[in-house]
Amino acid sequence: MLKILFSPSEGKNSGGEETPKELLGSNDARKDILNEYNSIVMSSDEEAIKNLFGFKKMSDCEAYVNDLFNSPLMSAIERYQGVAYDYLDINTLDAQQVEYLKKNTIIFSNLYGPILGGDAIANYKVKQGNDIGSIVPDKFYKDRFTYQLDLYLNNDDILDLRAGYYDKFYKVTKPYTTLKFLKDGKTVSHWAKAYRGLVLRALAKGNINSMEEFMSLEIDGLQIKEIKVIKNKTEIVYNIV
Repeated sequence: MLKILFSPSEGKNSGGEETPKELLGSNDARKDILNEYNSIVMSSDEEAIKNLFGFKKMSDCEAYVNDLFNSPLMSAIERYQGVAYDYLDINTLDAQQVEYLKKNTIIFSNLYGPILGGDAIANYKVKQGNDIGSIVPDKFYKDRFTYQLDLYLNNDDILDLRAGYYDKFYKVTKPYTTLKFLKDGKTVSHWAKAYRGLVLRALAKGNINSMEEFMSLEIDGLQIKEIKVIKNKTEIVYNIV
């Protein structure tokens, strides 16, 4: 199978009706960081809450000040909203395509760590790069999940669509593929999120299950310029046309 590594987003959709279940890896491995987050959010320390969320005003925090363990749950792939998720546009995909995303996408959350697109998570807020109390999320999850992810991904092809920051959570050691997007010969940075979302959408619509199938996939607006192989990484460079 093909597994797609993907980034989260600062924005979240509220609500949810999913039932609690075991997340990718194990819930026990996340217990310390989730408890630390919840203790800050449920405290009366407004400065600590604002720092954690990355907001300047407490009024902006209110939507996220909820007991993490008694909050409505939604699948991760439906929870996030932002540029990549806007271009994924999951609400216009059919049930089979959404199921593909839930089973084959691994999102690297700043709170929950690596989770499947179908894993049920609460509405939370952690500004990228922030510690959670005394815990550094990327180090916490790299230490606890590298071995588990190596085992989980052992027999899969890997397409890494994460932003570079999330390499800190997990470094792929087996052969894998990344994408780079060029516009007028220059690397696209912020809007790379949009094209990652479009690629993920094309994967779901095409039910792509291997890198071999992916290489035959035509994606509107993208044209392969070159393919580079550096050690265990294959980088496909696209021109935006």
